[in-house]
Order: sequence, then C-alpha cells, then structure tokens
Amino acid sequence: MSLAVAKSSIPKPTASELNLLKVLWQHGPMSAKQLHETIQDERPDLAYATVLRHLQIMHGKGILTRDESQRSHVYAPSQEQDSLQTNLLKDMIQKVFAGSGKALVLAALRGHVTDKERDEIEQILQDEKKS
Repeated sequence: MSLAVAKSSIPKPTASELNLLKVLWQHGPMSAKQLHETIQDERPDLAYATVLRHLQIMHGKGILTRDESQRSHVYAPSQEQDSLQTNLLKDMIQKVFAGSGKALVLAALRGHVTDKERDEIEQILQDEKKS
C-alpha cells in the first residue's frame, strides 16, 4: 500500500499491533527476525511465526510498508508515531469524551499525572499564554 493513501483510511491498530509499532518507531525498519529478537526480553512467549503473521496482517491493512528488495522483507510503519497517536487521540476524544478535549485533560490529570509532570504541564500552559 502506498504512503500516499489517506491516513484516515488506515485502520486503527490493535493493542498487539501497537506493541510492534512501538518497537519499529524506536528502532527503525526491521525484518521479522530482527523484530522478534528485539522483543524477546519483553515477550519471550511470542513465537517468531506469530510476529511474522502480525507483520503480514499489518502490511495488508496498510499499517506497515514492506521493502521486498531483499530476501528478508523489511517492515516499517506507514505513519509517523505522532501522527498515529494524534489520530487515535482524536477518535478517543470523540467516542469517550463527547468531543471535549477539556474532559480528556481533566480525566488525565485525575490520578494519572505525577507532581513533576503537573508542574511541567503548568509551565507549558504559562508559556502558551505568553505567546
């Protein structure tokens, strides 16, 4: 699938697909073998065949691109991490918070933010006011 495909037409990844995407975003494009080896410490129960099958499915959905120029196909995310996160967040705000960004932020601040993070958020908000 081409990168020119509208990002909104790419299906949302499942939780297991997001886990694989996180590794690809962090380490860059990889073959199924490289990806499997990279996640072994975190998920020793995950078989190579399972990783390969997930990659093939994700490629079919358009979530990944695949370079077939070498014997081992190399997979890469079709969207940048921040772009996908923004799209998922917009969807969640609509579905869970009735379109209210304020409701999302308030829910996140209740028990999900450390004091240090809260201070950083307050600083960002103050800087935004000055701009």
